[in-house]
Amino acid sequence: MTPLPPSLPLARANTPLERLDALSAELGVDLWVKRDDLTGSHLSGNKVRKLDFLLADAVAQAATHVITCGGVQSNHARATALAARPLGLTPVLVLRTPTGSPDELPSPPTGNVLLDRLVGATILTISPDEYRSARTERMAFIADALREQGHRPYIVPEGGSNALGALGYVACAREIHTQLGDLEPADVVVAATGSGGTLAGLALGFEDLGVLTRAVGYAVCDDAAYFSAIVDRLAVEAKAYGLPPLSPGRYAVNDRFVGHGYAKSTPHEIAFLTDTLARHGLALDPVYTNKAFMGLVDTLRNAPGSLTVDGSSPRRVVFIHTGGIFGLFGHIFSSAELV
Repeated sequence: MTPLPPSLPLARANTPLERLDALSAELGVDLWVKRDDLTGSHLSGNKVRKLDFLLADAVAQAATHVITCGGVQSNHARATALAARPLGLTPVLVLRTPTGSPDELPSPPTGNVLLDRLVGATILTISPDEYRSARTERMAFIADALREQGHRPYIVPEGGSNALGALGYVACAREIHTQLGDLEPADVVVAATGSGGTLAGLALGFEDLGVLTRAVGYAVCDDAAYFSAIVDRLAVEAKAYGLPPLSPGRYAVNDRFVGHGYAKSTPHEIAFLTDTLARHGLALDPVYTNKAFMGLVDTLRNAPGSLTVDGSSPRRVVFIHTGGIFGLFGHIFSSAELV
């Protein structure tokens, strides 16, 4: 295996890999869930694995501030802010609100925003249009202003999704392979896809291991072409860390379950979320994991061959629960989302 660069132990690695017995029997597949919602408590979720590598780099560069961005209830922004403080880094968060006004931040604070506030992060707001077209430039402008004040800022991209951050899921792919032990490797490993880094890391990790496991991302925003371009770009950039190029069919993106869009839920999606919790004890979040898990269950019922390269039904599938419990508290009871 390719040696990985230095990282921090922020994520509580070797998260449980649990078999979903009832759903396995119902769907006729050996279905497992990788509990990356248990990478920590306040540092829970998939973003923390990426921060292991990104904040190690920030510390190595003697940074004083870390700047990142996301939606108003961003799991990534919350994890970045909470991980930064013990490292002596001041967090600056650029959060997307409906028109870019700070008045649109939840008041009183809820979910991830509550934790952002409690940790003392500087919160700046940005409109959806500016976020789509100029979030990188906005963060660069903030970094320049901090440098003029004598600080050393470090920019973490949306979702921690650059080649360095994706190494967190190269490491996770190795972890899954080891945990399955004497069992045959998974045919498919599935995750929600909102910025592309988790999917890229999984694909690169299984490629590096030399196993046939395919990584499949269920988009929670944008479309398959958008995320395929990101994964392909990160795979090229990851060559700098010694990782091999991706073979054809190593990953796929399913964009059929985006629904009304990012952070918007339908009554059907909320019903699936509550049913999954009641029947299987699995608490999903409405932005990421619920859309992805609903998509996976639907696919296993109606088109299982679409998950594999050769069109055969997968025998063993691992779903990565990427977290989001704090965002759940900020979303689930919002009637505005039931549109």
